Amino acid sequence: MASPPSADNKAMLTRILDLQNPEDDLELRVSEPEETSSETGEGGVTGLCIECGDTPSIQRCLQCRDEFCELCYGSLHRTGTRRSHQVQKLQAPSKPAEEDVEMKGGEMESKGVEVKRKRSITLTSNFDKVSNKETNSSGAVMDSTWFEERSKYIPLRLEFKERKLLRLLEASLNVSEYTDKVDVYSHQSKTKRMVAQIRDICAILSGLVVASDYKEGQRLIQDHSFPENAEFFQTIFEIGRRYKIMNPARMRSAFGKLMYLLQDSMIPQVKDMLQFSCVKEITTVHAFLEASRALDMLEDDQINIATREIIADGKSRTQIQTEIKQKERAIEYLSRHYANENISNEELKVCLYSIGDNHSFLRTNRDPCDKMIHYLTTYFRPDYAEPLYDLSIMAGRGGARLTHSHQHQYQFVLQSLILWREIQYDMFKLWYLSEQDMLDENNPYRLRNTGQGLNRVQSAPRVSKAMRQIVSKVQREIGHWVGSSVVHLGDDLVPSSFHFIDKYTQVPRILNPIVTCLERIEELVRNPELNTYLEETWGGPDTLKKEILADFFRYAFDGSGGANFFEAGSCIDGRLTSCWNWCSQIEKKPFFPVFLLTGFMGFDGEF
Repeated sequence: MASPPSADNKAMLTRILDLQNPEDDLELRVSEPEETSSETGEGGVTGLCIECGDTPSIQRCLQCRDEFCELCYGSLHRTGTRRSHQVQKLQAPSKPAEEDVEMKGGEMESKGVEVKRKRSITLTSNFDKVSNKETNSSGAVMDSTWFEERSKYIPLRLEFKERKLLRLLEASLNVSEYTDKVDVYSHQSKTKRMVAQIRDICAILSGLVVASDYKEGQRLIQDHSFPENAEFFQTIFEIGRRYKIMNPARMRSAFGKLMYLLQDSMIPQVKDMLQFSCVKEITTVHAFLEASRALDMLEDDQINIATREIIADGKSRTQIQTEIKQKERAIEYLSRHYANENISNEELKVCLYSIGDNHSFLRTNRDPCDKMIHYLTTYFRPDYAEPLYDLSIMAGRGGARLTHSHQHQYQFVLQSLILWREIQYDMFKLWYLSEQDMLDENNPYRLRNTGQGLNRVQSAPRVSKAMRQIVSKVQREIGHWVGSSVVHLGDDLVPSSFHFIDKYTQVPRILNPIVTCLERIEELVRNPELNTYLEETWGGPDTLKKEILADFFRYAFDGSGGANFFEAGSCIDGRLTSCWNWCSQIEKKPFFPVFLLTGFMGFDGEF
């Protein structure tokens, strides 16, 4: 095994990777002795974890020769040969270790601080350059390659007949007690309980079909054989899954029952007893067009116009009407030109509308992240902390579990928002991979008490790989990573890929109410009485916005919210836990009346 790089080489490599332009290289050579004097040989601040770099190290691995905090050591030494590594406890430092030079107004004279300031500014400007490449609300430069790849994960919009079946499925799942009878400890055979509950749901569905359409229901139950009607049950279950992907806020409890039912139906013993499979592939736009031999439509330049969203912000009525007519003409052209004996005009229109639904999903779920990034980079600077809007936090104060200077907290919040943005952008793909992980018959789950009741703990190799790729992409874009990069999946914190998806569908529910409140503050100014309240209490709308943002960026990313350090901290999932903790305390914030004045109803998807 090759020997590890020396401390000097590793520090030098870190500086080289951090370079953004040739001018930084010149300044780094000048300030190198001063900058390295405040850091350890491993490139991190003295007394802090070598992995996350923001929490005090409490133990040293004798084989790795590195110091870790409790969370990072446990995550890196869970499996493999590292499990046998020996650990040495470290004495607690007499005073909190300082992570960086404090960025106060008159303390910018040192060359090392100046280098870090330029790096942060360059980081922000680089992100702005990436954002400028996006030409519309879909979040990418849209060409034929983009449409072909994206359509592989875009579900096909439901037709009218399918929506009727969806209502039947929701009704049957709402009255079902599947998880209450299956996911419990019992002396009875679990396989028999699963089969009985699945048959009960199929029987309920058959009865509802009879009630809604007597002729169809009569044909369905005339033989009283579920295997002969396997195609019907596969279709209705697939409709529910497809609808949920496009509408994450719907079927909140019913979808969990559906996925657990389908997960159990893929167990070989259960499948043998049922004598049919309940699962079939999700119908995507790409799969539908490929089966109909109409994939060429995705390469037509008109598809960009036919699927774009028309947003009225800042546009005249004439301009909006012009865009609507252009879109209608593009849809008519594509539906006529690419129709064939396998696919009709209306079916092609459904495919175009489905791609348009994806754009709408991105605007609702991903754009709040962009807006929060804009607020962060507009109202705050990484190199200077205003006295009343210093983002620095310290473990033990205000419930925080992390210690960050203003600069580190700025970077920590920025990279978290960019990470969430990328996750929302690839949410359809992650959802597709999540279902593959859950419904893989070679990937069994274990029923285990995770501290939050009995949960199905199951590994998620496909989602884990995709998440590592997303984190790596953000790390390359950021240049300097603050905190831990651990992604919890298949453990007590995130038991399965289903919990992972459910966790990150909460991001727009958190950010949308905050963004809406900030945007509506300008409307309050138009009311003379409310304007007087804002001026006398907060000093004006801009000051109020900075107060709300500073509180959110400071305390919603402080590592709090978990029952212990393993459940929060600076890991990928712990950042979202901290945000939920901040949301749960919104009523105690001094600016809560402003939220109510702007129409705030809660963080549970309603506003």
